[in-house]
Amino acid sequence: MVNETRLILVLGDQLSPGLSALQAGDPARDVVVMAEVSAEATYVPHHPKKIAFLFAAMRKFAERLRSDGWQVDYTELDDSENAQSIPGELLRRAAQHGAKQIIATEPGEWRLISALQEMPLPVQIQPDTRFLASHARFEDWAEGRKQLRMEYFYREMRRETGLLMAGDKPEGGKWNYDHDNRKPAPGEIGRAGPMQFTPDALVEDVLALVEARFEEHFGTLRPFWYATDAAQAEAALEDFLTNALPLFGDYQDAMTSEHRFLYHAVIGQYLNAGLLDPLDVCQRAEAAYRAGHAPLNAVEGFIRQIIGWREFMRGIYFLGGPDYASRNGLGHSRDLPAFYWTGQTKMRCMAHAIDQTRDEAYAHHIQRLMVTGNFALLAGIAPQQVAAWYLAVYADAYEWVEAPNVIGMSQFADGGMVGSKPYVSSGNYIAKMSDYCKGCSYDVKAKTGETACPFNVLYWQFLIRHREAFEKNPRMAQMYRTWDRMQEGRQTQVLQDAETFLARMEGGEAV
Repeated sequence: MVNETRLILVLGDQLSPGLSALQAGDPARDVVVMAEVSAEATYVPHHPKKIAFLFAAMRKFAERLRSDGWQVDYTELDDSENAQSIPGELLRRAAQHGAKQIIATEPGEWRLISALQEMPLPVQIQPDTRFLASHARFEDWAEGRKQLRMEYFYREMRRETGLLMAGDKPEGGKWNYDHDNRKPAPGEIGRAGPMQFTPDALVEDVLALVEARFEEHFGTLRPFWYATDAAQAEAALEDFLTNALPLFGDYQDAMTSEHRFLYHAVIGQYLNAGLLDPLDVCQRAEAAYRAGHAPLNAVEGFIRQIIGWREFMRGIYFLGGPDYASRNGLGHSRDLPAFYWTGQTKMRCMAHAIDQTRDEAYAHHIQRLMVTGNFALLAGIAPQQVAAWYLAVYADAYEWVEAPNVIGMSQFADGGMVGSKPYVSSGNYIAKMSDYCKGCSYDVKAKTGETACPFNVLYWQFLIRHREAFEKNPRMAQMYRTWDRMQEGRQTQVLQDAETFLARMEGGEAV
């Protein structure tokens, strides 16, 4: 029958009124299905803040859809009839309405795509048009390239969007101002952090639910201050553009133990859940530059993270296919240390990054890449365990963005598909970009011995462990020449100290 009811699936990270599944539906005949299910909350132990954010934002979005004329069948987590999985809820609702067809926007994880494809009812999967580059567009760009480098993809996105362009040339004459964005934190930070929101009654109901059901998950639920609808997310964005964007660029790589947010936007969770539109966000940042409110290095760096890295990561994830997240190009197999879940480590940089993650479900890109990610790579942690941790602990994490960032960029487990070299460093980089080394139990200036910074000895051990793979890499050859000039006795001591540290870590000692 032409007028048969169809089900329109809206997932928790698809809270956009222009969602392709909604555009393909008809409010006069179709039913929107939304559901809070334990399968999605627990396939990794998601941070309570992330669960609360999504459940609250989903409930508010359902009300918005109802006000727009849609019939919405919304299942709360503690509903006694809840099937507790997305396929189960679709089948239950289909039986209720006699629906024989489902319309969905493509999920951002192969796991869910497979689940929909295996449904006993036909599922029409629409492309997710909220991204600038479709799968076909990215595949066309990637075809025939020996190396897939974000910088060149980013330039094409700039040309196609017209963002920060002066005719056919980049604004200011250069595509990338990253070299201007590497300053350590200033003496004073003139910003308390991102805009915070007081939970309303709906959010409080969700917080009570999450407290009761997910108290065993890693992470602190309260205080809870996230935006939970589009209007609040817009306000948070405007606050960033007004009060933080001008200094975002200078200090985007800085880390300090006193300030968790510095001048970062902290809007990743809003973008990835669909509360903000990425192109609109970039256009508003560009407008701030055109108005003279923010400098070019800040605005270019911010826009690059969205139309460059964000789009590139998604392209890599889907180009890599369902097996991408299982790659382990370096053969690392050590278990993730328990202190990733407790923060109980003598390494002050690690303790601070993990404690902040526990409290906020947030850490900025350098904390993720050059502290927790760097340590995991140097220590030879199994990349799938590292990836599962990142997916669990951050509010903005979904596999389409998390896997290429961790498997590819952070852990170099995809064989160089994302990066041209591993992102590894000794403790010197952390000392330069943060105040973490002050008061640490380890001495960042010590190269060997019990008090030597673990990053120092593990850095060299990593390079020697993988010498065959990397010594001919032009970006790493100098470090191998430095190693070869070391006295043999010092080389032996460095490697022994690294093995001693790893053995103590694996033995459960406090390191």
